[in-house]
Amino acid sequence: MRITLFAASALALFAICADVSGQSPAPAPAPAKKQSASTKPAADQAQTTKSTADQEQKEGERRFLANCGRCHNLPESISPREVKAVMQHMRVRAMLSAQDEELILKYLAP
Repeated sequence: MRITLFAASALALFAICADVSGQSPAPAPAPAKKQSASTKPAADQAQTTKSTADQEQKEGERRFLANCGRCHNLPESISPREVKAVMQHMRVRAMLSAQDEELILKYLAP
């Protein structure tokens, strides 16, 4: 009940102030139409997904070089399963965050 009474009081005060100043209250702006993902063309969605994946791989490479590259070279051939096992072990030793681990995994085993 207090919220309703407060809202009514605020509206009445606003109306009084608008009458005194000679201005009418400004109409509320119409909400902007947001294009939903389902209305975007499939090519745009694929491009967005690809660019996001590219950005994540670049960030993973940067974090690999900053953290792992101090001691290790980039492995030439390693299976995704082995990468995950190594990352779980090295995350603890190198004190990597979960986000670091996820991005480095995406870089090493896309």
